[in-house]
Amino acid sequence: MPTTMLEVNNLVKRYGDFTAVDHLSFEVHAGEIFGLLGPNGAGKSTTIRMIMDIIKPDEGTVSVLGRTPDQAREHVGYLPEERGLYRDLKVLDVLIYLAELKGTPRDVARQRAMEWLERVELTDWVGSKVKDLSRGMQQKLQFAATLIHDPDLLIFDEPFQGLDPVNVGLLKSLIRDLAAEGKAIALSAHEMSLVEALCDRILLINRGQAVLYGELDAIRREYSPDAVRVRTTADLGQIPGVVSMHRDNGQVTLMLDGTTPQQLLRTLVERDVPVEAFEVALAPLEEIFVRVVKGGSDEL
Repeated sequence: MPTTMLEVNNLVKRYGDFTAVDHLSFEVHAGEIFGLLGPNGAGKSTTIRMIMDIIKPDEGTVSVLGRTPDQAREHVGYLPEERGLYRDLKVLDVLIYLAELKGTPRDVARQRAMEWLERVELTDWVGSKVKDLSRGMQQKLQFAATLIHDPDLLIFDEPFQGLDPVNVGLLKSLIRDLAAEGKAIALSAHEMSLVEALCDRILLINRGQAVLYGELDAIRREYSPDAVRVRTTADLGQIPGVVSMHRDNGQVTLMLDGTTPQQLLRTLVERDVPVEAFEVALAPLEEIFVRVVKGGSDEL
């Protein structure tokens, strides 16, 4: 049995007549990367704030390492969507200070700070003030600040914002390393391709309710009875029986309705479309997200 690090049970949050989170339940296990997804206003941030004990639920419970959120505070690392660093402090000093707030001895905090600055490639900026860093550098510094006290549960809210592709790759690698170390990781992100590349399981919420929950591969198989991937540089245009197309780095994933992969291939050949590769495929998470949220599924 997997070790459950975070358990959310029938969580409810209301603001007057509006229900922001509606009886939401899920778990996050040690060593996994869990995706918390949903459109703007779905209730993701409200859920995260209840997990972090920033706001209290109206109903339901949150358990972190078998304790209440306030009891387990020092075992949780939280990277908020909004930056919360002290802009006039030096890079090294802000990490040491935040680690000490979580109960880390100063000498240990300094050692960890230097290690994390090296891992996020900021050692050349150790003596600079936070306000002198670029937006991407500040995001990497905030990432390091989330890890400085060696927490067991990590909550990342939009961890890749402001980062160029090279640094997105760096943080992806670090997140995978943290999961391999046994950390439990829950992340919220709008970039579906990044979620797809990282997450083991996902929860998609809409209007405060869970609409998809489970292993990512199983969800993609369930929603991919008629998906085909084609590698081509050509503009495919309108094709009978193709309800949507998703292009990514020279590959096009097509969702079919009323035609078969064989008939589609025949159509492409008849049109003299240059096809480098053709295969039955799993639908991209972005396609599933849009179908479920915008009414393309009976789930809603």
